[in-house]
Amino acid sequence: MSLQNSLSQHIKKAFNALYQSDLESIEFQATRKDFEGDITVVTFPMLSVVKMNPVQLGEQLGTYLVEHSEDVVSFNVVKGFLNLVLSNAYFMDVFKTIHSNPKFGFVAPSQIDAVMVEYSSPNTNKPLHLGHVRNNLLGYSVAEILKASGKKVYKTQIINDRGIHICKSMLAWQRFGEGQTPESTALKGDKLVGNFYVKFDKEYKKEIEALEQKGYSTDEAKANAPILLDAQEMLRQWEAGDEEVVSLWKTMNQWVYNGFDVTYKNLGVDFDSYYYESETYLLGKSFIEEGLQKGVFFKKDDGSVWCDLSEDGLDEKIVLRADGTAVYMTQDIGTAIQRVKDCPDISAMVYTVGNEQDYHFKVLFLILKKLGFEWSQNLYHLSYGMVDLPSGKMKSREGTVVDADDLIAEMASTAKLISQELGKLDGYSEDEKNQTYTTIGLGALKYFILKVDPKKSILFDPKASVDFQGNTGPFVQYTYARIQAILRKASIDENLISDEIKLSDKEKNILKQLQLFPHTIQQAASNYSPALIANYTYDLVKEFNSFYQNISILGAENAALMSFRVQLCSAVGTTIKNAFSLLGIQVPERM
Repeated sequence: MSLQNSLSQHIKKAFNALYQSDLESIEFQATRKDFEGDITVVTFPMLSVVKMNPVQLGEQLGTYLVEHSEDVVSFNVVKGFLNLVLSNAYFMDVFKTIHSNPKFGFVAPSQIDAVMVEYSSPNTNKPLHLGHVRNNLLGYSVAEILKASGKKVYKTQIINDRGIHICKSMLAWQRFGEGQTPESTALKGDKLVGNFYVKFDKEYKKEIEALEQKGYSTDEAKANAPILLDAQEMLRQWEAGDEEVVSLWKTMNQWVYNGFDVTYKNLGVDFDSYYYESETYLLGKSFIEEGLQKGVFFKKDDGSVWCDLSEDGLDEKIVLRADGTAVYMTQDIGTAIQRVKDCPDISAMVYTVGNEQDYHFKVLFLILKKLGFEWSQNLYHLSYGMVDLPSGKMKSREGTVVDADDLIAEMASTAKLISQELGKLDGYSEDEKNQTYTTIGLGALKYFILKVDPKKSILFDPKASVDFQGNTGPFVQYTYARIQAILRKASIDENLISDEIKLSDKEKNILKQLQLFPHTIQQAASNYSPALIANYTYDLVKEFNSFYQNISILGAENAALMSFRVQLCSAVGTTIKNAFSLLGIQVPERM
């Protein structure tokens, strides 16, 4: 039982005994640094139940707790805040609980309460870029946090492997590729295909300009550029099952999948299942036909199918084009339905998609509700802000993106440069150094992105992220490595540790922070926010470093105290490692 739960029970008993009244909930806070105490009870909300002076209320509750709770040894009241001082024995019990459980804070996964988390979900017309990196890191971390909170989790993605964007790359390869393959060019397949997506855009702009010179308006030129019309025709041929088009589509998509697999491995993310738009859009189309019959959708004069959401505060949304081809909404309807068929134990689905798609998901969830699916109430759009660089926004079609593979390599290179300047890895072999550079670089990248609330945009600065000071991944990793160095030097006897050890405030502060880990996991799961885990870990590291700089560990005055302090270091190290595992970050044993 947590301290808050235990104290809540005592306070409720006190309230009933003192005032013959019941409290529904009790608000706790961390005690301010300038007051004595280990935890603070906020009495102001209680005044709605009992009309009395808040200081007097605090005095009476404090007296009751000292008399009836073994954990509370003294108290003080500052206005409406009751500051409680906890016993040394209480903190030793906390230490024993944490030290004895290497997975303290983690809850065994449920076998019935499953959540499906979708992330990555790329188009097969270009390599993964910095925006995809945030998506993958965020989705993977949320999945790991949900798992640690006690949920059964399915990690998945929908691969957008069909549509006009895919046909643009295919058409450009047909016209300008001269038979190039990943093998003949020594390029990853996703990069090769992405080059032709950029090539299409360049040719498309040339044709638009030529048409404008002939007197077409810009909109007319964009709609009638021959290369675009040919791409649209290719899409129709694909949906009609044209053998040549389908064969090229399969070949180029496989090039991309092979490239993606390399990037996912380097990034350290994985999936339990894959869905493909080319397979789920047909199911979506079938439910659109069914929805037409039920009046959920309506058909316009040109044959296109729409959903009127004006009564729900939205507008009309197209679900099938006039030529019968599907749109993203068609596919997403089919994908959601197929997932529930495949995994009936799903109680919720989380879609990790950028905030530019906020409206899309409002519409999707509403359409699924109108189609009669009760589980649509449990769909959540994990909307996140964009990642920009000091040089500005990225544009895939113009080729001005930060490639994910290049970014991963650059992070390792940056870590190498800074580590060499600081002399952090002197005495390592070259293999050890390179492995550590990668661990530090990836840790810096992941932490920099995940420490920010998902809803906020990020201005990513690679060099700042690898700083060994401040709220950064390398700072936390270095603290972990420092703890491992202490453990390697220490010779301890756990049998010497007893309740007689008198703890300093520094040691109590660490234990108070460690004790918050289970609650932080649950809070991060409820809010789908890895930032809560990242910043909790940073706070833990700050408490540890304050302890490390002010308290002698290996030079403690007796063997029992040294053994306790070393084991306290071990508990901090384990918690850092566990917390960082939820962020997909590795920690080096030496650094």
